[in-house]
Amino acid sequence: MGGNIIGERFSALSFGESHGRCVGIVVDGCPAGLPLSESDIQGQLDKRKPGQSAVTTQRKEEDKVEILSGVFNGLTTGAPICMLIWNKDQDSRSYEAIKHIPRPGHADYPALVKYGGFADYRGSGRFSGRLTATLVMAGALAQKLLAHTLGINTTAYTVEIGGIKAQQITEEGIANRYGNDVRCPDAEAAEKMRDAILQARKDGDSLGGIVECVATGLPVGLGEPIFASLESDLSKALFSIPAVKGIEFGSGFEGSKRRGSENNDVYYIEDNKIVTKTNNSGGILGGLSTGMPIKLRVAFKPAASIAKTQETLDITTHELTDLVVPGRHDPCVVPRAPPIVECVVAMVLADHALRYGLIPPVLKRQ
Repeated sequence: MGGNIIGERFSALSFGESHGRCVGIVVDGCPAGLPLSESDIQGQLDKRKPGQSAVTTQRKEEDKVEILSGVFNGLTTGAPICMLIWNKDQDSRSYEAIKHIPRPGHADYPALVKYGGFADYRGSGRFSGRLTATLVMAGALAQKLLAHTLGINTTAYTVEIGGIKAQQITEEGIANRYGNDVRCPDAEAAEKMRDAILQARKDGDSLGGIVECVATGLPVGLGEPIFASLESDLSKALFSIPAVKGIEFGSGFEGSKRRGSENNDVYYIEDNKIVTKTNNSGGILGGLSTGMPIKLRVAFKPAASIAKTQETLDITTHELTDLVVPGRHDPCVVPRAPPIVECVVAMVLADHALRYGLIPPVLKRQ
């Protein structure tokens, strides 16, 4: 399979399958001298791991990270950093029976054709949301690097599930977003979202939603137009998350309904710094960071694996057949998505910060 590497200076190679022995990532380009321990990575993995509540899959995985290389005496060495977690609760029995019956909404059929039937189909193999754990490992490393060197932070949270929208998004709410099952800053909306997910699960169905991410502390000028603009690379990376079907920056699609006089961000001076009065651009203009917070939203489709009976095709007999997708699945992927989104954004920002020369190859001792 190609396409398993992302990034130019901070690059990551993802490996493993959903029901294989492990999933992991090899990160190359992290500077030497960054304090790093497995606990730095584990915190983000714990936010993503399955089986945490009634609104997620009941697959139980410890998701305990192991750092195999690239760290010595608590500091990165500049060598490739290999991290992995072992799969321990996979159950592949049900997938043998449906290997010739493509599940609606899944990549089963195109993957079967592309790889000639050799790809691991258990639990969706390389196409599973299980592989987002590899993005979280690399992204948690990127978050540590960005915060340590430049003071850049990435924060993501749920703003919509099943058409239910967060109305009140405050700094306090964002700080406490992990206090509810859906990771939403609006506690009242969070309760409604949770109820909607549980009802969808009861109905044998699923829901989609939207995650918003804000990156702060950015310098001006990150990005390499034209084909490696900040929006281009962020979009490419975020679309690598399974179930993502849409991305918008700043005012996004809503901005397309406005006049330029309403949507333009006006510059002024605040605390001896050039800023804008609004941030409809989402912190990016011409593919370059403006110094304002990057603000983006990511749309997730409803989880494809549902308990409702669906009609599909048996590709060996070419006859229509009914299918109830077996296994343990998320009725909504959105509650587990915020740490994934903020980690993926951090990976791209770390790559561009290194390309821009803002982070040296060897960090000073502190």
